[in-house]
Amino acid sequence: MMKATTYISTLLFFFFITATTSILASATEKPTSTDPTPAPWPLQFHSILFVNYSGSLSLIDLWYDWPNGRNFNIVQDQLGKLLYDAEWNNGTSFQYTLDSNEECRSIQLEVGILRPNWLDGATYLGQEYVDGFLCNVWEKVDFIWYYEDIVTKRPVHWVFYTGRSIHVMTFEVGAVLDDAKWQAPMYCFEKKDVKTGYNAVDVNLLKPQLEGVLKGSMQL
Repeated sequence: MMKATTYISTLLFFFFITATTSILASATEKPTSTDPTPAPWPLQFHSILFVNYSGSLSLIDLWYDWPNGRNFNIVQDQLGKLLYDAEWNNGTSFQYTLDSNEECRSIQLEVGILRPNWLDGATYLGQEYVDGFLCNVWEKVDFIWYYEDIVTKRPVHWVFYTGRSIHVMTFEVGAVLDDAKWQAPMYCFEKKDVKTGYNAVDVNLLKPQLEGVLKGSMQL
C-alpha cells in the first residue's frame, strides 16, 4: 500500500485538475472587450511542473493530449516514490508505480480532463512579475489564479485557493507521448482496486483543502 502522505499529495493534484473541469465550466462571467484573454491550451503539449504545497515539494512530468482524450502526470515527490497517473476523458484514472511493489489504484470520477479553453470567462486582474516574467493574471471563480507570459502567451505559474503553487519549468507545444507509455500495467487490472469518486476515508484525509471543491464539483 502506498504511504498515505505520498498518495494524498498525488491525489490532491489529480483532483484539483480534474475537479476544475466541472467548476470552471460553470462560470458565466465574461471579460470586458478591452481586457486580454488567456490563450487556450495547445491541444497537445509536454510540460515539467515544479509544485510547492506548504513546503511539500514535487516535480510533475505532464503530458496533455486533448485529441485523444487523455492526460498523464508522472509525479516525483521529494525523496519519495515515483508515481504515474494516467487520466482519461471518461473519468477513469490509473495511479500506479512501476517498481517491484506493483502498487496500483483505479479511480472513477464524473469529470474528465481539462478542456483547452477551460479559462474562458476568467476575470482579468492586471499584470505582475512572476518568476522573472511579466505576466497577465486571471482569477477563476475564487479557485485558481493563472499567470501567462505577456509575450509568448505560455503559462508561467498558477496558484490554487488552498495555496498550492505550480511553476511551469518547460512547455513544449505539440509534444506527444508514445501510445505504449499510456498503458497501465497488467497488475492494475488484476488487483481490482477500484474507487468510484471518494469515500468517507478519502474525504476526511483531504479536508479542509478539498471540502468546498469536492461538494461543488459533485453537484455539477
